[in-house]
Amino acid sequence: METTQIFFVAGFFLFAGILASKISTILRAPTLLVFLAVGMLAGTDGFLKIEFDDFALSNFVGSLALAFILFSGGYDAQWSSAKRVLFRGTALASLGVLATAAFLGFFIHWALKVPLEYALLGGAVVSSTDAAAVFAIFRSRGFGLKGNLRPMLEFESGANDPMAAFLTLFMIEKILSGDTSALGYLTILPMFLLRMAVGVAAGLLIAKGAATLFKRLRLEYEGLYYVFGIATVFLLYSLAEFAGGNGFMAAYVGGMALGNRRFPYRHGLARFNDGIAWLMQATVFLMLGLLVTPRELVGRIPDGLAVAAALLFVARPLAVELCLLGGSWTWKERLAISWGGFRGAAPIVLATFPAISGVEGARSLFNLVFFVVLVSIFVQGKTFPALARALGLASDERFRVRAPLEFEETEGGREKMYEFPVSEDLAVVGKSLAQLSLPGGALVLLIRRDNRFVVPRGETVVEAGDDLLLFYDPIAVPEIEALLAKTSAEEAADAAKAAAVAQELAEANGETTDEGKSEPTAT
Repeated sequence: METTQIFFVAGFFLFAGILASKISTILRAPTLLVFLAVGMLAGTDGFLKIEFDDFALSNFVGSLALAFILFSGGYDAQWSSAKRVLFRGTALASLGVLATAAFLGFFIHWALKVPLEYALLGGAVVSSTDAAAVFAIFRSRGFGLKGNLRPMLEFESGANDPMAAFLTLFMIEKILSGDTSALGYLTILPMFLLRMAVGVAAGLLIAKGAATLFKRLRLEYEGLYYVFGIATVFLLYSLAEFAGGNGFMAAYVGGMALGNRRFPYRHGLARFNDGIAWLMQATVFLMLGLLVTPRELVGRIPDGLAVAAALLFVARPLAVELCLLGGSWTWKERLAISWGGFRGAAPIVLATFPAISGVEGARSLFNLVFFVVLVSIFVQGKTFPALARALGLASDERFRVRAPLEFEETEGGREKMYEFPVSEDLAVVGKSLAQLSLPGGALVLLIRRDNRFVVPRGETVVEAGDDLLLFYDPIAVPEIEALLAKTSAEEAADAAKAAAVAQELAEANGETTDEGKSEPTAT
């Protein structure tokens, strides 16, 4: 295929995928499923009859895509939210993946009569939830989750891919070496701890160095900061692998560590990362759609449905119960976490590793995994919002149009822009901006009201439901928070307390109030 044709096919597929994503919103179908469908329709059994059977290229592109997707997911994760679920989330991303792989592997061995080592390989491949699928669902308009559910599912989906990749490669090595003894499996624990620890350490160190360079480089061209962001992802993955760690873990941890630091062009890099992540998601799903042959999937329907049912209703719920045992999570929350474990690109990419390693029956395993992922994306992606609402765990977040203001931290500046939501119980409701008496380091730039924007003036009255876009000096944060976050009840209590103090002072001075008390006595 000539260069021009390659450019046309790439542009056509991406454009078709973007248009299809709009259709998916109308049909309420998962966007990533639509990308897969576009790739399948263009493949060997589709309209364009494109023959694509390169597992090595698919593995390379898929690994590259996962590194960027995990970095972007970590970059957007707030440490303040992640630390609330760190212990249980880590357990779910490690022990939970191991338990899922084991439960599902034994089911495949028992139900499909597959040799145990191959069955455990299949369980390892589909053991992790997919960051791209989870982020796509939770970042859709108008849908949110109460409490710590969203941080838990996002943290788990970003942190468990490394464990699944490790288990997959471990099982491939065992199969190819012929060492399938029970004693051989005991080496998994020290190997896992070493690779994960090195991956975490590499992610933290490289992120710290990158943040320092962002502050000190003083690049002449702004676009180079975003190129440096791309280089950071490559270095996170590669240096961690060179050091004997897990590159995917380094990418996620590095993204989180970098995203929670202050440095120039931090917000711009977040938007850039989001665009790169979507490009990677579209590319990998379209490519994997081309790689699969739909007519081969037909023969895997009975086995695929059995494995998918075992995964969704047995292996995943048991793993969640095991990892959240004794915690404060309610049964409704545990059910939501279990059903929110979407499968996506990660298991399909991992299914290419056996193919490029020469494992017997790799093509059949790939088709089985592909079918299981299709079932997971369609069934769970379609039903999870409804399940969350039925359990009373969903929060219908108000859709807010994006503010027509861009603020970016640059060299030498410390000011920030912050969006402050005004609820009904706050004391600022009904007051004009002039009455707020904001400190000198703060200024209201814009007010979002009912998805329109109000240009603020001194006489502009703050209403419940407003979003105040503030430009402020971090030094003034305590005073701003004390002023804006005060509720009407707190203000009334402060007023009553001030009146009582004034009354005591007046009585001490021999003064009177206007309710029948005498005037001060002349001396």
